[in-house]
Amino acid sequence: MVDPRLNQLFQALNRKADAVQREFGTVGDALQVLGRKLVNTPRGQTGPLRAEQAALRERQMALAAEINVWRDRARAVPRQRDEASLQAFLDELIAAGDEAVTAAAQAARDSSAVGAANTGPLGGPGTPANTPAGRLLARARSEPALRSDDPAARQREAVELANRPGLALNDEALAELEAGLPDPDAAVADQAALALIQVHRFRALRLGELEPAHLSVRRLARLKHRAVIPVLIEILETPRTGFVPGEGGMVEAGNLRSRLVALAALTEWRTAAAQAAIRGRRFDRDPQMEEAAERALTVFPGDWS
Repeated sequence: MVDPRLNQLFQALNRKADAVQREFGTVGDALQVLGRKLVNTPRGQTGPLRAEQAALRERQMALAAEINVWRDRARAVPRQRDEASLQAFLDELIAAGDEAVTAAAQAARDSSAVGAANTGPLGGPGTPANTPAGRLLARARSEPALRSDDPAARQREAVELANRPGLALNDEALAELEAGLPDPDAAVADQAALALIQVHRFRALRLGELEPAHLSVRRLARLKHRAVIPVLIEILETPRTGFVPGEGGMVEAGNLRSRLVALAALTEWRTAAAQAAIRGRRFDRDPQMEEAAERALTVFPGDWS
C-alpha cells in the first residue's frame, strides 16, 4: 500500500515506465515494417536496411532495460519504511534527471517533511486504504450492478481497472486482488478473480520483458475461473518476441514457454473453444508447439465440452 504522501511520485514513476513501454512498442512496430521491406528487397540491396534493423534492435534492448529500471523504482515506493530511507530514495530519483519524476520527488520530499510528525512510519497503521483495487472490491460488496448474477458489469470494471495507467504493473494492486479471492462474499471473490485475469492478461501480452510476462501466464494457468479460458486462448494464439536477461544484458527471445503453459492449461479445461484453439496450433510456425498440440489432442481424443 502506498503512503498518501508518495502517491504522486508512485504515479509519476509508473507513467514514466509506461512512456518507455510505448516507445518500446513503437520500435517493435518499426522492426516489423522493416522486416517486411527486407523480404521484398533484392539480396544485394539490403545493406542499409540491415544496418537500420541492427540499430532498432539495439534501441529496443536499451528500452527494455530502462523499463526494468523505472518499474523497479515504482515497486520500491511502498517499501520505504522510514524517513531516512525515503530521503535517500528521493535523492536517487532527483539525480536520475527526468523532469516529471524530479518534480514528483521534490513534492514528496516537501510533503514528507511536513507530514512526518503526524502520520508516523511510512505505510504504517495510520495510512488509509484507498487504492483503485481496494475501492473496486469495496464497491462489489454494495453496488447492485456488481452483485448481479450476470457478471457483465464485473467484467467491464475488471477491464477498466487493468487499463488504468500503471496499474497492471502495480504489484501492490495484484496483492490486494489476490487477497480478495478467498472472500466469503461471492460477488467480491468473483470481482477479484476477473480483475486479476485482466491484469495478468495485460502483463502476458504487452510486457516487453518476458520473465514477468511468463509469471503472469503461469498465474493465469492456476486460476480456476472460466473467464480465464479466452485469455489463455489469446496467449496460445499470439506468438511474439520480447527480452530476457542474458549474457551481457537483455537478449531477444520468443514467448513459446508461455504459449506452452497456456496450451497445457487449456487441456485441463477441455472445452470446445480450447480444443478448437489447440487444433489450430497443429500448423503453428514453431515445431514444438505443433508437437505439443498434436500430443494433447491424441491424449484426449473426441470432442471436448
